[in-house]
Amino acid sequence: MPLQPCIMERRSAKNEGGPNETPIMAPTSRTTLIPILILVALILAADPHVHAQGNYEVQVYGYETVAPRSTMVEIHSNLTVEGTKTVQDGVLPTNHAVHETLEITQGINDWSEVGFYVFSSIQADGGWQWVGDHIRPRVRIPEKWHWPVGVSLSQEIGYQRAAFSPDTWTWEIRPIIDKKIGRWYLSFNPTLDRSFHGPSVNKGVEFSPNVKVSYDFTKKIAGGLEYYGAYGPLSGFDPLKDQQQQFIPTIDVDFGPRWEFNFGVGIGTTRSTDHLLVKCIIGRRFNWPHGKTARLKPQQ
Repeated sequence: MPLQPCIMERRSAKNEGGPNETPIMAPTSRTTLIPILILVALILAADPHVHAQGNYEVQVYGYETVAPRSTMVEIHSNLTVEGTKTVQDGVLPTNHAVHETLEITQGINDWSEVGFYVFSSIQADGGWQWVGDHIRPRVRIPEKWHWPVGVSLSQEIGYQRAAFSPDTWTWEIRPIIDKKIGRWYLSFNPTLDRSFHGPSVNKGVEFSPNVKVSYDFTKKIAGGLEYYGAYGPLSGFDPLKDQQQQFIPTIDVDFGPRWEFNFGVGIGTTRSTDHLLVKCIIGRRFNWPHGKTARLKPQQ
C-alpha cells in the first residue's frame, strides 16, 4: 500500500500483531526451520530502504484472518517527529504531522476476510484532512491443512489524494509467511506494489519487503523489531539513497483475546525515509453471533 512519503508498517503481526494472536502451527523439524531462518536473515541483511507503506498504516502482517461473524476495528496513530519540511513533488511535508487511520476488517469465513481503510492526516498547522481509502481482501491457508508455516495472501487497492501521495491509485499484493517457534515469532511480507496513476506508473512492479521478529518476555508482553523497506522496481532497484528503509523496535501487549496493542519508535536510515516516527495501534474485536457464537482467538 504505497502512501508516500513511505516508511516502514502493519503490522504488528496481524492477527494482527499481538502476542496472543500468533498462529499455533504443527511442530516441525529443524530441517524445515533452517530455510525460514536463512530467508529472514537474508532480508535483514539486504540493502536498506523502503517504498512499502506510508506512515498511515505501519504494520507487518501475520497470516491469520479475522474469525467469521467477527469485526476488528483498529486505530493506527503515527506521529512523524522528524520528516520532510517542505512540499516535495506536490506532496505536503510530513514533519510533525499526525496520521490517523481507521481500519475495519470483517471476517468472512475461517480462511478469508475483507478490510477497509480510511486515511487522514493532521498537519503541523492544525489542519485535519481526509487522505484516501483502500479496500483489502485477504485469504489464507486453513489451519486444518497443517502447513509448517502460516501462509496468506493480501491484496489492497485504493486511492489517496495527490497532496499526500504522488501516486494516487495503487495496488499492493502482499504474500505473508509467519512462524511461531517457542517464544519467538517471525513474519515476512515480500510485498509487491503497482501504481496505476502517478509518476511511478512507468516503474512497473516495485518490491517492498517487511519483516517482524519478536520474543515473548512474558505471557502478556512481547518485544521485537520491525523492518520496512522500499527497494524500487523489480527491473532494477533504486540507488540506495533513493530507497526507503526503516527499523522500528516495538512492544506488543496482550490485554485479552479481544484486544490488540502495538507501540514502536522508528528510525529511518536513508535520506528518502522519514527519520523518526512514533506509532501506536489499538484494536478491538467484536463478534456478531448468528446461531453459533463467533470464534475468538484464544489467549496464549
